[in-house]
Amino acid sequence: MNAVLLASAASTLFMVGLAWFVQIVHYPLFPVVDEAAFPAFHDLHSRRTFPVVIVPMSVELVSSIALAIEPPEGVGPLALAGAVLAVGIWVLTGAVLAPMHGRIGREGPTDGNLARLIRLSWPRTVLWSLHGAVVVAMLGVVVGGS
Repeated sequence: MNAVLLASAASTLFMVGLAWFVQIVHYPLFPVVDEAAFPAFHDLHSRRTFPVVIVPMSVELVSSIALAIEPPEGVGPLALAGAVLAVGIWVLTGAVLAPMHGRIGREGPTDGNLARLIRLSWPRTVLWSLHGAVVVAMLGVVVGGS
């Protein structure tokens, strides 16, 4: 079994689960936090989230690009799609969601800011879900071909 594919699958599927948890459970709880406590809560959220996501997101990105460059037999188009999805996730995170968290940290938990965060997070959740499907399909091809 291809170690890079396994790393990609493990990191991607971890992030798929985490993305859905954040989308359905965590972000919708933000409005429940007392407004006076929210700045400390959001700061703690940001500081604790970073170390949990940086390693799997980095492994996902690097392994996806590596698979696109040198794909296992029979998964070339899937590997390319996976790399595009991984890059898209990083772009959305860096260009849209991280700045949104910065805005929430500066302006506070206004209804508009929290609604925007939840709305803007959906495309990333969808991209991760699609990437999860891609890595499962690649595993199926590689295992089926063994």
